This record gives sequence, structure tokens and C-alpha cells, in this order.
Amino acid sequence: MSNGYVNTGLREFTARLPEQKIAVLGFGVSNRALLRFLKANGAKKVFLLELKDSAEARAEAEALAADGTLAGFTFGEGYLDGLPAGGFDLIFRSPIIRPDEAHIDAAVRNGAVLTSEMEVFMEHCPCPMYAITGSDGKTTTTTLTARLLEEHYKDTDVRIWLGGNIGTPLIDKLDLIRPRDRVVLELSSFQLMHTRVSPEASAITNITPNHLNVHKDYQEYIDAKKAIFNRPLLNRGQTPILNGGQTRVQKKRVVLNAGNAVTAGIARDLAENNAGDMIVDVFTAKSAKETALTLAHNGATAYFDDGKLVFTGFCAGCGACAGQRFELARENVQLPGMHNVENLMTAALLLRTEISPEDVRAVAARFGGVEHRLEKVRELDGVTYINSSIDSSPERTINALSVFPDRSLVMIAGGKDKNLDYSPLGAHLVRKVKTLILTGPTADKIEASLNAAGGADIVNVVHASSYPEAVAAARRCAVAGDVVLLSPASTSFDMFKNFEERGNTFKRLVNEL
Repeated sequence: MSNGYVNTGLREFTARLPEQKIAVLGFGVSNRALLRFLKANGAKKVFLLELKDSAEARAEAEALAADGTLAGFTFGEGYLDGLPAGGFDLIFRSPIIRPDEAHIDAAVRNGAVLTSEMEVFMEHCPCPMYAITGSDGKTTTTTLTARLLEEHYKDTDVRIWLGGNIGTPLIDKLDLIRPRDRVVLELSSFQLMHTRVSPEASAITNITPNHLNVHKDYQEYIDAKKAIFNRPLLNRGQTPILNGGQTRVQKKRVVLNAGNAVTAGIARDLAENNAGDMIVDVFTAKSAKETALTLAHNGATAYFDDGKLVFTGFCAGCGACAGQRFELARENVQLPGMHNVENLMTAALLLRTEISPEDVRAVAARFGGVEHRLEKVRELDGVTYINSSIDSSPERTINALSVFPDRSLVMIAGGKDKNLDYSPLGAHLVRKVKTLILTGPTADKIEASLNAAGGADIVNVVHASSYPEAVAAARRCAVAGDVVLLSPASTSFDMFKNFEERGNTFKRLVNEL
């Protein structure tokens, strides 16, 4: 109980935990929060299974065993060997572990229930949830959604909870969340695989090939993203929804990018086959003439035309009328790049039955972006240094390049491969980059894309074996008026734990110049 509210469904779920044998697969951020949740709710037979073995992780697990959080733990190769015959009632998988892994599949056939921290959270969250996924722009759109809600509810006691893949698990906060609050979630394809529940309102920013080193193929990746809206909520009962506090209805709102071939196709399918179940809102960076897709259903639109963001069907506090139209001049949006214009469109459309145009204008004028996303680090000797470490795919780097003038960049790129196609990147490098500094396993693929686009005699290419070497090379090559851009077009796992560590390393090295 918290603040006079009893989450009955959650209480029924947690009442069973003390008698259940539970396996927690993975020792990452989300499962650490899960372990706190399980201990707080009386779970006594919790076993941690983790592939990566380290003295630090073992010491932490031993401390958790000593305080009663864990009944046991297994690290290293073969960590799942005991799962099939372990007699487990519940298995919580880490997002990165495939749900069809052989040991997990055998355990499920033997009676275990496979779930995840995120699935349990969504099933028992008592308040309206907004969820965002996509290949690019998830974090910025999720953050914008939360900021818009915070602006709208700034003079009330409504609390906005931001979590999911953005790095803040909420499972151990469930007993603090009230029906009048709002939850905003960023969801990855890994979190959505095998998830049987989804929020009433969700958005797909775009879908382009990504994570093909984990997913079997592109279609599986698309299907995982689509799961954000195609599965019903379970065991939710009568809960408030976005529309003026009315009780839950069957319709869901989905926001999709009509400018992306895959998501436009998904929108058409929803419009034609699910009109009675879903309201589809569509955004695009194209003009109104190119949003004819919206005529097929009862949705709203957002589009960019003649230097303005135009929103239609905006109906804050009602949701039952045709809605209003309003405009926002591009110069009043602080975020750089058209991809960020699309992110703002997504967030605003997702909230169109709850916030006002004034909320959109206020946040657009103030919000300058999220760390590691076209983040200005410093200016030195007339050179501007920009950190966009989040750019872990060619598509993200193409978006980043679009912000800058032609032939203005000294760019650092390269990292670990995700089995992606780099060929589309080459032409953009030729147009935007003066000097390309390459590092990591994808260096050869990126250089090959440049050469295939005719850039061998146009762009100066430098190879570096480390980030200190890359930043030093950038300093030597850049002259006043240039921009040094970190946009790796690859993951960070060749040298770093994550893209944040990569970006922070770049910023430290730049600030030491």
C-alpha cells in the first residue's frame, strides 16, 4: 500500500513469490532492480544465472546471498545447464538472452513460466503507460514524451515515471506508482521479444535493419518491434486510460512514421484490418500532400511543411472530437536535425489527447537533446567538438551527418559490427566529411563504402588503434571552422562497456586537449 492505494493485482502476484523457485537470467541493470523487488516481496528461492564471470560480480552475488536476496548463483560457461531440470516455477530472462534458447525452452516444457522484469511491470502497472520503440530516436522521443507530460502536470501532484531501456528500471517502484500517475517507457526489440502485454498507447519511431547479430533476420527484428502494440493487456481490470480518466476501453493508439517504408506498411495494415481496435496516428517529415495514408483511418497527423511543424487532430482533455490544428515554426524547436523534428512529432502525437499545444511549444523551445546525441563538448581554436556516441548504426550516422554543412567534418567512426549493410553510408561521407578517422572492426567496411561512392580521392582517411590516437589525429586535421564529430556507425563493444562509456571517453579526451 502507498498513498492510500492498494495495487490488488500486484499483491496477488507477490503473494505467490515466497513459495516459488525463481531463476533470474542475467545480472544487468534491469535484473538488479528485479532482485530488489523479489527480496522486498518475500521471495526466498531466487537463483542468479549469469554468463559473464568476474571477481566483482561474484563478490556482489555473495553479498546478495548473505543478505537473503539469493539462494544461490552460477557464473560462467554452462550457466544454464541446470535450468531444464531445476524445478523452477518462474524464469526471468535478461533482454539480451533469446527466449527460444534451448535450455530455457526445455525448462518451459517442464513447467516453468518464462517472463521478464518489463513484462511483470507492464502487467501490474496501475496507471496509463506510454511506450516508444524504433531503430533510431527512441531515447530522445521517450525523453520528450516525459518532458511534455511534466510540463502539462507541473502544477499538480501527478508524477511522471520514466524508465525501461532508457536505463531506469521501474519494477522496484511499482508500489509507489498511483493510478493518477503516468509512466513513459523506452522499449528495445530484445525487451519486446516474447512480451505478452503492451501499453494502451505506443509509438514506433522508424524501423531500419539493426541488431542482426542477435536477431535471426530482419523480419524477426520487425516482428519484435511490432509487439509493442499487437498484444493485449492482461489482468488489468478497470484502470484509468489517457482520455480524461475514463475506464479502460479496447482501442489502442499507435503512432507510426509514414516516412519509413516498414512503418508505413504497418500503418496501412492497421488501418485496413484493425480499425475497430486501434486508432492510428501518423507523423512524417514530408508535406501534407504526402500523408494521404491518414485518410484511411480515424487518426491524427503531424507533418513538416514550409518551415513549420503542423499538427492536426490535437484534442487535449477530450479524445472524442475531430481535434484542432496548430503550427510550430522550425526556428522555435531547439533540437538539431530533421530526425529530431520527427521525434518531437512522435511524442506530441502520442500525447495528443492529454497535453496542450502550449505544452509542445514550451518543451520545444527548451529541450536541446539527450547526452551522447549530437552533444556539443567544447570549442577549441575555432573547432567545435560534437559527441554522438549513440550512433551505433549507419542509419544513425546518416541522420547525424544531415545536420552539418557539406565538407565541414572531421569524423571519427568505427567499432563493433552488428552485421549491418554499410553501403548506403558512403555517399553521405563523401558529401559531408573532409577527414575520416577510422578505428575498430568496422573500419574496413566503412572505408569500403566510402571508396565505392567515389570518395577515395576526395576524403582523407586516417586509421587509429585507440581513442586517444583518434582524438589526437582529429586535433591535427581540423582547422578553424571545422567540426570534429564522433559518430561511430557501430556498437561500442570492441573497446567499451557501452556507448555511454565511449562517449564519456571521447569527451574526457577532448576536454584534455
